[in-house]
Amino acid sequence: MAKEQAMFGAGCFWGVQFVFQKTHGVIKTDVGYSGGKMKNPCYEDVCTGETEHAEVVHIIFDPSKISYKKLLDIFWKSHDPTTLNMQWPDVGNQYRSVIFYYNNEQKKTAEKSKNEWQKKTLKKIVTQIFKAMKFYKAEDYHQDYVKKHGSNSCHIAVNPYL
Repeated sequence: MAKEQAMFGAGCFWGVQFVFQKTHGVIKTDVGYSGGKMKNPCYEDVCTGETEHAEVVHIIFDPSKISYKKLLDIFWKSHDPTTLNMQWPDVGNQYRSVIFYYNNEQKKTAEKSKNEWQKKTLKKIVTQIFKAMKFYKAEDYHQDYVKKHGSNSCHIAVNPYL
């Protein structure tokens, strides 16, 4: 089985992970941090906003069962890509909307997808698109958080747009 990877930041990583865990073709998800300047950051470091990391979900998926474009569609629907450095009650640069791509094909697909979604909204989409940087897995207590604590623990897990 061929495997590919994707990485998205769409606010609090708990709910984003839950959304992708329920997606057919997704093999594995981990929450963590990427896009910053500090090595091996912990949650408390990232929450200061000084590390410049985003809370992200790293995804391993089977491209024969789900396309990268479909993953992007789920990403767009799971958050508000027009809010800068915040998602619902969560505020800070760690909650920004960001796509980290792993190859040129993913970059092209992400850019095209962003342009398509921009045509569907009146507000400017502020989602960043960057080459994937090092992924730092978050602490164990953050992994599978919604599965452990229920969907009321995160606003994205109960998003009516999904």
